[in-house]
Amino acid sequence: MPLRKLLALTAIVLFCASASAKDKKKALLPADVLNAKTVLVVIDPTAGVDAADPNANRLARVNVEQALDKWGRYSLVEDGYTADLVIMVRKGNGKVVQPTIGGTPINEIPPVNVGSSPTSTRAGGRLGNPGIGNDPSSAGPQGSPHPRLEAGSPDDMFVVYRGTMDPHSSPLNTPPVWRYSAKDALASPSVPAVDAFRKLVVESEKQLATQP
Repeated sequence: MPLRKLLALTAIVLFCASASAKDKKKALLPADVLNAKTVLVVIDPTAGVDAADPNANRLARVNVEQALDKWGRYSLVEDGYTADLVIMVRKGNGKVVQPTIGGTPINEIPPVNVGSSPTSTRAGGRLGNPGIGNDPSSAGPQGSPHPRLEAGSPDDMFVVYRGTMDPHSSPLNTPPVWRYSAKDALASPSVPAVDAFRKLVVESEKQLATQP
């Protein structure tokens, strides 16, 4: 290789390395997200119910809540108006398109009483996804169950949003802060999605602390 081309290639590599180093100094998560204290976990309101595994999404939500509770960083709350963060989960089954059942309350947040939940920091509760809102397309005539074809990610999804105090606005209609998707990402006991988010929070705090 001619010396001129070699020098030019070396300069490009050094520039890219420098740019990469500068990027690494930036906090991966913004400060307001790192300061969050409360979180609400909900199932994707557009998700239907898999007839072969109707409790898949509910179990995924419980797995995430238990993992968050074990982490101990956040208090789990019951509505989107008091949540600093809203985490939306959706269980994948390896299929891009699948038949599901819409118009059922199975995916909604069930009532929770003190001492009845494995997530000890979560108390009180009421039925539904308060402060989130359901997708109108998921309901049939008068809310009756109905079959439908559903298209989506074949993998588990874990998406983090900022909470909102606006009762007329759903956090899920805003740009997500972070998303994670992988096979069995919501599976217990490891719940890889929560573990990946925890590592991201730790790394972001370290990088933010090094900034002047």
